[in-house]
Parts: sequence; structure tokens; C-alpha cells
Amino acid sequence: MKRYLGALILGAASAACFAAAPQKILVMGDSLSAEYGLPRGAGWVNLLAQKLTIEKIGAEVINASISGETTSGGLSRLPTLLAQHKPNIVIVELGGNDALRGMAMLQTEKNLAHLVSLSQKSGAKVLLLGMQVPPNMGPAYTKDFAAVYVKVAKDHKVLLVPFFLKGVADAANARDLFQADGIHPVAAAHPTILANVWLELKKLLK
Repeated sequence: MKRYLGALILGAASAACFAAAPQKILVMGDSLSAEYGLPRGAGWVNLLAQKLTIEKIGAEVINASISGETTSGGLSRLPTLLAQHKPNIVIVELGGNDALRGMAMLQTEKNLAHLVSLSQKSGAKVLLLGMQVPPNMGPAYTKDFAAVYVKVAKDHKVLLVPFFLKGVADAANARDLFQADGIHPVAAAHPTILANVWLELKKLLK
């Protein structure tokens, strides 16, 4: 009986420890997630970490974003990051630099699909952040590029934020929400970006 009770107590303690283990969120992004041109801590990824603390959600955010990153670069780094961190959730924010560098759209689609499938095979849930290219690249290209994210999300049954910069790039005062280069949002825009991400991310959090 004592051994039985002891086993129950140990089992309950182990279960409690397991339940209390923080979730890990891996962010695979480019300069939009790497705080390019921003004061340290002002980007949406850091704001996410703060929000999780405020919401009392046990989760650790690992920001593996690199300025200038493409889907190809992210794909080359992902296996090591998955093995190292063993994330519960992977947020993929890549593709914008593919378009700016003239990468074939089909290759971007394949790379995004591979990023998602590798993450899923590791046991992680995936949130895909959709991007849109500047209108000067032509309406047809803009429409087709946005459709890539919708297709990948549908094919792999993952959650999608249709437009990562919604409320920023399409805002009436959009010019005031971007740095001088017209590409990277200022710090004041990042709470809006986080709100876009949070709308879907909260569905994946325990």
C-alpha cells in the first residue's frame, strides 16, 4: 500500500511538472521580425514575449529571425533549430525577401511548404504569416504572391495570418508607420503587427 501511494504521489508530481513545462515558440523570420532599425526590445517578437507574461501563459519565445533571410536560408537553418529547441509552435515569417530578390514564386512556395512540413514532422504546430509585395511589382504578381501563402496553409492545414502587416502597410497614414526605407515598420507599428499575429497564435497556445 505504501509503495502504491508513493507511486501515485510521484506520478502526480511528475504530471504537475510536465504540465508546468513552458511551451516553446520558435520564430523563423526576416528583418521584419529581427528588429531591424528599431530600439532593442521594440519589435513584435519581444512584445509577444511580454504579452505571454502578462497573460500568464507559460511560453518561451525563441527569435531565430535574421535580416535579409529568404525561405531558402530559413530552410537550411530549420532542422538544426528544431533539434536544438524542440519547439511546440513554429511561426514562419519568410518570403518577402524572395520576391525582392526575384526568386521564382514556385520555389518560394516549395520552400514554405517544406518549412511547414519539417516543423510538423518534429511535432510542432505551425502559424504561417502571409506577406504581400509592394504594388509597384504589378497587381497580378501581388495577387499571385499572396495566394502562395493561402495555398501552403490550406495544403498543410495550418493557421494563416493572411497579411502580416495589415493595419500598417494599408493604413491611411502608412508612410508615417515605416522607416525611411519604406520597407521596415517603425516601433509604433509593432503593437499592430503583434495584434495580427496574436489573433491566430492564441488558438495554438495551451
